[in-house]
Amino acid sequence: MANVVAVVVTYRPELSRLQNLLDATTPQVAHVVVVDNGNGACFVPQNPRLHFLSMGDNLGIAKAQNEGIKRAKTLDATHVLLLDQDSVPAPDMVEELLKALASLPDAACVGPRYLDDRRKSLSPFIRTQGLRRIHCACTYPDEIIEADQLIASGALVPMNAFERVGVMREDFFIGCVDTEWGLRAKAQGRKSYGVCSAHMRHRLGEEPISLFGKTFPSNTPLRNLYHSRNALLLYREPWLPLKWKVIDGYHLLIKFVFYSLFAKPRFEHFKMMSLGFLDGIRGKGGKFQGLAH
Repeated sequence: MANVVAVVVTYRPELSRLQNLLDATTPQVAHVVVVDNGNGACFVPQNPRLHFLSMGDNLGIAKAQNEGIKRAKTLDATHVLLLDQDSVPAPDMVEELLKALASLPDAACVGPRYLDDRRKSLSPFIRTQGLRRIHCACTYPDEIIEADQLIASGALVPMNAFERVGVMREDFFIGCVDTEWGLRAKAQGRKSYGVCSAHMRHRLGEEPISLFGKTFPSNTPLRNLYHSRNALLLYREPWLPLKWKVIDGYHLLIKFVFYSLFAKPRFEHFKMMSLGFLDGIRGKGGKFQGLAH
């Protein structure tokens, strides 16, 4: 039988939203491990199945996830459910993910569709096809869709996948952490699958940008720095297919132009993404230490 342990990473969370997440998750899993990237003041467990780890400082989502995975292993987890503080699983999400996983022997992870209330549309699953990036929407309720990678929040990972693929890349700190892990798994023959019958509410990034009658995802300038830097660090990997690097590089340049022109404060986005590119070219990872780094 599956022994699922949820690993929830927090950073200055809204306590009411965190409680909603815990209320939705705890009945579906054996244990919940909350890993706080802060001073540890955010949460006091009131349930023996809730466990709390304080990192003492913001050491990045990858480090926090890895510490949570270590704790899950001590709890005899067969599967780890990764979550962040901005997600609320549907009541049957874990059940649906486990059901799908049982039919997918080559899976590194499975994940749900998610709804961001601010955009009013269910997320697609993304994969490359030729030199195109395809957004795959679900065409029927029980469909399972192979994707290049999944967002970490909501991903259900068999513990043996971490043993085979490895854990999260800590020098990425935040940004592209889930992308790198999913693509690394794929390079080893372990695939990521989106499960259309599994659902979750999730807030992705900052307040969306409205432009030309459409809404676009948004991030802080610092988050965009990490994304641009880590994308270039990822392109250095010899196991990553050249066509994926070309496609992602094209989209990264579009993102750089878009944020520099349309996302306020424009110059801050331009500056931080430019610094990210510079660090990526230099091969510098870890936590960004400011302009003097």
